[in-house]
Amino acid sequence: MANPDNEEDDDDLQAEVSKGDVALAPGEAADSQSIVDKKVPADVRSLYDVYSYRGAAVLLSESHRSEFKQILDCLRSFRISTAMIRRAGGNESEIPKLLSATLRPLNWHETIIQGDLDVRLTWKEKVRETAGGKPVFEIRCRNIRRAKFLDGHKIDYVKGKVAFDMEWNSKDQTFDRDLYAFNAFALCGAIDVGVLVTRSASLNPVFRKLGQSLSKSGKPEFKPSGKPRMTFEKYGASTTWMGKLLYRLNAGRNGSCPVLVFGITPKCIEDWSDDALD
Repeated sequence: MANPDNEEDDDDLQAEVSKGDVALAPGEAADSQSIVDKKVPADVRSLYDVYSYRGAAVLLSESHRSEFKQILDCLRSFRISTAMIRRAGGNESEIPKLLSATLRPLNWHETIIQGDLDVRLTWKEKVRETAGGKPVFEIRCRNIRRAKFLDGHKIDYVKGKVAFDMEWNSKDQTFDRDLYAFNAFALCGAIDVGVLVTRSASLNPVFRKLGQSLSKSGKPEFKPSGKPRMTFEKYGASTTWMGKLLYRLNAGRNGSCPVLVFGITPKCIEDWSDDALD
């Protein structure tokens, strides 16, 4: 018998796709997948969906090899469990903390950018005429200072000129904040490239197979009506997953900042087998 909750969830996803704010594949703005395959090792690509925009994969592999290696090693060792997925906590769950445990000791720091804008306007102004009627000009200028022109844009992990962030299960508008921050840092010369990790669409069938969700204490969760709260209900179409990220990248919301993205697949779940989807 079909689960009506599953059908409802599928309908929600289809509605999001039909509204045009979900992309299930990279668009023309993305780099060639053959470039990604050359620059990102095969063992990492076996665990994640990987897409590159504005030459991010090339830039990381050629100009920021040390930072890129640390990111790749972190992603290689990243493993989650079905209990982690079922347990409440959103983007503050134990899943993002796994990355912190690896990257913080390597001096990847949460970083805030702040800055004032100093603008100088310069022009030539006629001040008089010579006896022969020839105009004489003098240079004039005016300074404009906008305090806190940049203030508060934050990236969770920055090292050198590489930015890194993860969105596991926040509202999808969080991607706009991340990409805006990446671009702000890049325009100021603070970073050259950004890396984002989120959920692959391939996790959706897993969520539907995991049954009842768990509270932070690990106990089964229930709705106010007394019915069980199912795991897949926590991971809706309007949360942070690859479809919502690719839509924004295809639309150029990363601005001038190159971005490499990784989508977590079921291969990263240590106690899960693809056979369970059969």
